Amino acid sequence: MSLAVAIQMDPIETININADSTFMMAMEAQARGHTLYHYLPSELAFRDGQLFARARPIELRRDVGNHFSVGTEEIVDLSTVDVVLMRQDPPFDMAYITATHLLEHIHPNTLVVNDPAEVRNAPEKLFVTHFEGVLPPTLITSDIAAIHAFRDEHKDIIVKPLFGNGGADVFHMTPEDENMGSLLEMFAEKYREPIIIQRYLPEVREGDKRIILVDGAPAGGVSRIPAKGDARANFHAGGSALKTSLTSREQEICEAIGPALKERGLLFVGIDVIGDYLTEINVTSPTGIQEINALDDIHIEALIWDAIETQYAERRPQ
Repeated sequence: MSLAVAIQMDPIETININADSTFMMAMEAQARGHTLYHYLPSELAFRDGQLFARARPIELRRDVGNHFSVGTEEIVDLSTVDVVLMRQDPPFDMAYITATHLLEHIHPNTLVVNDPAEVRNAPEKLFVTHFEGVLPPTLITSDIAAIHAFRDEHKDIIVKPLFGNGGADVFHMTPEDENMGSLLEMFAEKYREPIIIQRYLPEVREGDKRIILVDGAPAGGVSRIPAKGDARANFHAGGSALKTSLTSREQEICEAIGPALKERGLLFVGIDVIGDYLTEINVTSPTGIQEINALDDIHIEALIWDAIETQYAERRPQ
């Protein structure tokens, strides 16, 4: 099976090839004989019922500073390719949402991974609220009085933007911290959406676990350890990777959400677990493949492509 694969992502020039998950997915596709195209989300164009992208054929190699070659730019009718990987990084803003609407015009005849409508319907800190018994005590609101009441009850809290990513604007507010008023003013000025407040989980010091699920089944995990003096364990925020295995509680969480992910066409998902609690379900551009591969000597990108090729074959007209 040789497929034409278009990768919608951020600039290929700036990726860290020793950490980037999309790079691994693309390298695996290339090794299987698939043809690759790269384009930016801003290079999508919808006209007269058809979706196009100003794309370039691309070849990749694991060579730092010389990791790609591109061919001549061309206008590609995305309905003529076999697979589109929607892999641009958040923020999950109106530009991201618009891209999902545009990609709906070609999916599922062209297989878009993940399903664009389901990506739109599964904001990472909101989707998790639909699964009972997995969240830590959580408040989502813009109401100042409700926020202060939640803090009075739980004392030690985490405050973060509802549609943030990469650990940006995540704050640990201890009971003694006097900056809550200023913090809420900053959030009100910067964000129109409600904010999310959760009880602080001290287990984060032992690791915020990223678990990858492929087609609804857990494929591996890595503990992300916060840097000293920081409550954020995200790799983008300086967290370090530590080998781990899934606990019985984490297996239980995966079993609780896995069928819903599979049913929705969310083929590649990364979840975040702290202690006994699920904090996020990442469906936009999950990361962690290279860290898990290195620690567990597995190849998650191969599992992902096995699932993509299976879905593609199932959708092909007989």
